[in-house]
Formats: sequence, C-alpha cells, structure tokens
Amino acid sequence: MYPLLAGSSRASRSGDFMHYSQGQADILSLLQRSPITNSDVRKDVTELVYVGEMGLAFDTLCSWIYQEELRISRELYKDLVALSIRLEEHNAVQGLDELIAE
Repeated sequence: MYPLLAGSSRASRSGDFMHYSQGQADILSLLQRSPITNSDVRKDVTELVYVGEMGLAFDTLCSWIYQEELRISRELYKDLVALSIRLEEHNAVQGLDELIAE
C-alpha cells in the first residue's frame, strides 16, 4: 500500500506522473477501505479515477459516505482529510467528522 502523503509538490515531469499515479492509488485504496458497499458507486468512483477525474472521484467517495451516514474509523477520516489537502478538495470532507465511530 502506498503512503498517502508521498510525492513532492516540486516534481519534474516524470515526478508529476508519479504524483498523479499516487493520487489514483490513494483514492482507490480509500475506496477499498471505505464502508461503501453499493457496487454502482464503487464502479463510478473507480471509473472516474481511471479517466483522470480524481477530484470528482474523491468528492463522490466522500459525498456517498456523508449522504448515507456511513460510519468510518478515525484512521480513515484522517486519511480522507490528508488526501483532501493534496487534491485541494477541502469541502469534500466537511461533516465526515460526525461519522467517526468511537
């Protein structure tokens, strides 16, 4: 499994590709760890990642968790927040803290 915060913001062109690939891997890893069981949503998020719509894929992942009020671990929440910062999708994680299972 890839660490969520790998990569450098000052990467070369090949480094940009690695950063992009890392973002794809991170979203797919979070999807795998998420409580989402709806196969259509899982497929949509995966397809969005593969066509390069990582912001939309991440937003869909977070929105589904929030709208369905799915309980998440504190660790998953922290990883979602960390990726939201990297993707500059800060609004995607709003309200997810209310769903942390204690």
